[in-house]
Amino acid sequence: QVQLVESGGGLAQAGGSLRLSCAASGRSFSSYAMGWFRQAPGKEREFVASLSWGSDAITYYADSVKGRFTISRDNAKNTVSLQMNSLKPEDTAVYYCAADYLGRAGRSSSYYNYWGQGTQVTVSS
Repeated sequence: QVQLVESGGGLAQAGGSLRLSCAASGRSFSSYAMGWFRQAPGKEREFVASLSWGSDAITYYADSVKGRFTISRDNAKNTVSLQMNSLKPEDTAVYYCAADYLGRAGRSSSYYNYWGQGTQVTVSS
């Protein structure tokens, strides 16, 4: 069993930055693929970024955040982070951290077995 707890959300101005963190409990964190998803009011949950396991981890990004967001992990600390720069009002959403014990790092939420409770990000114009 893995428990995920997000932190770092809040209010930012357009063009600003925020850094989200996700702390994972449980064994074998380093073998899990990790992902970030978001859900805006009235919209479906959407993929933001994911990171495969291993020392040569591969990253994937949604086109809407590519070049602005960076996903990273620290296996020693059992954390995964999402650095968000050049924020836009359309980035406003609840952001969720997710873990895939099969290490697939897919873009679909169906790949992920564990989810955090979410953290609110609000970007003002």
